[in-house]
Amino acid sequence: MRKLKLGMVGGGQGAFIGGVHRIASRLDDRWQLVAGALSSDPERASESAKLLGLSRSYASFEDMAKQEAQLDDGIDAVSIVTPNNMHADPVIAFLNAGIDVICDKPLAATQEQASKIAEAVQSSKARFFLTHNYTAYPLIRQMQKLIQNNALGKIRVVQVEYAQDWLTTDVSNRQADWRTDPQQAGAGAIGDIGTHAFNLMEFTTGLKCISLSAELHSFVPDRAVDDNAHIRLRLEDGARAQLWVSQVAVGHENGLRIRIYGEEGSLMWHQENPNQMHFTKFGSPTQILTRGFGGDEGSRTPPGHPEGYLEGFANLYTEIADVISGNIHHHLVPDISSGLDGMWFIQACQNSSANEGAWIPR
Repeated sequence: MRKLKLGMVGGGQGAFIGGVHRIASRLDDRWQLVAGALSSDPERASESAKLLGLSRSYASFEDMAKQEAQLDDGIDAVSIVTPNNMHADPVIAFLNAGIDVICDKPLAATQEQASKIAEAVQSSKARFFLTHNYTAYPLIRQMQKLIQNNALGKIRVVQVEYAQDWLTTDVSNRQADWRTDPQQAGAGAIGDIGTHAFNLMEFTTGLKCISLSAELHSFVPDRAVDDNAHIRLRLEDGARAQLWVSQVAVGHENGLRIRIYGEEGSLMWHQENPNQMHFTKFGSPTQILTRGFGGDEGSRTPPGHPEGYLEGFANLYTEIADVISGNIHHHLVPDISSGLDGMWFIQACQNSSANEGAWIPR
């Protein structure tokens, strides 16, 4: 198959998520990064492009979108890996230029920006993809299949949490500074990692949240965004859920965990040990299911050889390459609807917390 040409907006020197996207895109040898507007600072953008060996470097995403659309060998898709408030303009520019877009989550910093992106997606012939990478872990997809096959019976209770401790103090660095700035991030923990937990809950169970009640906290003095949240959720079909998200939970590094309880059984998965999942049928001993037990979809190495974070991103990049190449339709790849779901979650949490935990309907 032809290797697809990838562009990137953001992700220059010192950026974290840009490097993750670049590694993931190369893992299955389906993409080649050839162009970029890697920084809003033209000098940094040029220097970053040289370090990455890019053949085409642009001083702005506007120039990049316009010129790449006119080239015979222009990019097949662009990755947007900027801070949240800088998603909308480049996403819209590339969609309007007819170039497929791969955007990091969350969709945007504000509802207004998200609505503009949704309008551009609707009016463009180009496609839009969102990188909720945890949905591409092999055992998460097996969890979804087990639930779809009624292995747990009717879902009653969901417990999902995403706990970190890296913002426990008033830390200042390139990653922390924009994530704790409400103008750039739009929200704190609920946007940065809470959207992952919310997305994982709906993805695995197949149940949509119909309302929520949230209490947001900013424990670090003078922090302008939330760093901890406790959220109750009412799901379709009478199920109930609780979501805890924190970036001040000392002792937790990247503690994304989900537990799902049905009338007949339960499932539990923890991201820091992603190659095992606990499955319990009522009245029977708990089973430990390992990656590969239900097929090797999404796996690159034999069972017992750990896979995780980078491979989840890589699965999405490979499936997006399949879609763009016209080989197959991957219905599990997150799209604009996943992005809008996440934006509703953020806004509903903020509205609820501002109103003493009032229930916010969807």
